[in-house]
Amino acid sequence: MIANTIFSGTLITTFLGAFLPPIALDSLFSTQGIMVMLLVAYAGAMWMFLRSAPKVYTVMVSDLRNAQQFYEGLLELPAADIPLHYYYNYEQAMGAGGLDPLYMSTTPGGTGLSGSEGLWYQLKKNTQLHIIAGASGGYKDRQRHVCFDRDCLEALLLRIQSRRLRYKIRRDRPLNFLVKDIDNRTIEMAEVSN
Repeated sequence: MIANTIFSGTLITTFLGAFLPPIALDSLFSTQGIMVMLLVAYAGAMWMFLRSAPKVYTVMVSDLRNAQQFYEGLLELPAADIPLHYYYNYEQAMGAGGLDPLYMSTTPGGTGLSGSEGLWYQLKKNTQLHIIAGASGGYKDRQRHVCFDRDCLEALLLRIQSRRLRYKIRRDRPLNFLVKDIDNRTIEMAEVSN
């Protein structure tokens, strides 16, 4: 077995030696060379992992229970599994600390955003919708759904239009529209520009 390992190591060295100069081959199999190869392999694995991870849009709502009825009942969005990168506080690390306090709820205790809290829905093939509490109530105590991403609201508007729900576009830039929920309450969907 040892002879077989030595033979295969010699075979690999001979094969690589045909393409690389002897000095490069020695540095490739040095401790430093092996560490560099491991780092490159790790970077490649992380790139593949993040590239295959679904895009996640986050919508803050003023009432999570009513939002669940709206997204599951009227929009018929299927529930989604929490993406693996959210288990590692990806959302907080990517700037949830920069949320505008104007759009945050006034209830004591803060939001304590954690990647696994809230509701998760499949919006498109590789796109998920993360619904979290934290938006303040709208004008005349309307339900309010706030999003920082225009693409998300446009996708939701298309879904609303395809379900033939009643809606009214109030403003195009930033996108702001009203829609009725199951109990005929008005929901304000608002894009927040940074």
